[in-house]
Amino acid sequence: MKGIGGFSTPTERYANRFPFLPYCWLTNNVGNMNELIKITEKSGKQVVSARELYKSLELADGQFSRWAKSNILDNPFAVENEDWVGFDIDVEGNKVSDYALVVSFAKKIAMMSKTEKGNKIRDYFLECEKKAQNYIPKTYSEALLLAAKQAEQIEKQQALIAEQAPKAEFFDAVADSKDAVPMLEVAKVLGIKGMGRNNLFEFLRQEKVLMNNNIPYQRYQDLGYFRVIEQKYTKNYEECINFKTLVYQKGVDFIRKLINNKYK
Repeated sequence: MKGIGGFSTPTERYANRFPFLPYCWLTNNVGNMNELIKITEKSGKQVVSARELYKSLELADGQFSRWAKSNILDNPFAVENEDWVGFDIDVEGNKVSDYALVVSFAKKIAMMSKTEKGNKIRDYFLECEKKAQNYIPKTYSEALLLAAKQAEQIEKQQALIAEQAPKAEFFDAVADSKDAVPMLEVAKVLGIKGMGRNNLFEFLRQEKVLMNNNIPYQRYQDLGYFRVIEQKYTKNYEECINFKTLVYQKGVDFIRKLINNKYK
């Protein structure tokens, strides 16, 4: 049965929903596979259909929604509209969800399957990335289009650099630091309106990253996001101990993605 726009396969319906140009076909062999997953491009990003990735990984039938929720929607390291974007397709008269995944994110998901097929798919994506980097226009119009796209990207990058220069300088200082920084500095580097130190603490408590005493759960300390230090002070002639949460560079990036995903 035909789907959206008369297309019958998930790839064709996906391409119709996202008419990206140019199409990137992989025709070379990777292992024993030809054209494993159709990859398309938009704004310099290569993307694939999550449903096609799921099918290529040969995962259990009927479990796509659960898999997508765990690996895409609830993935704390993935940001909507950066790593993926959702859309609906029509399958035999029923509306179902699919997701366009950037290749770098899809590659990570493939590796998470920890299977031989997942490794082959990763190699497939790597090969596509190499081809994209070595792409040479075949016509004069293609060359003009490529030059225009590159010029537009450069202009956007220059504008972004000028806008975020102060924030970028501070973030570089955090990234280069071998130690961690307090939450006040994290709030400054994120620069999100209405998300100062206290609101940032409250947000992380609500997201179950921090406990009620603002100490991170052990899981997030083990991931290398936070460090807890002990501070001693004297009160009423008695020595007291206070614990303070500091954030590593990895943690700053994790918090940024968490906020973006929450308030998309």
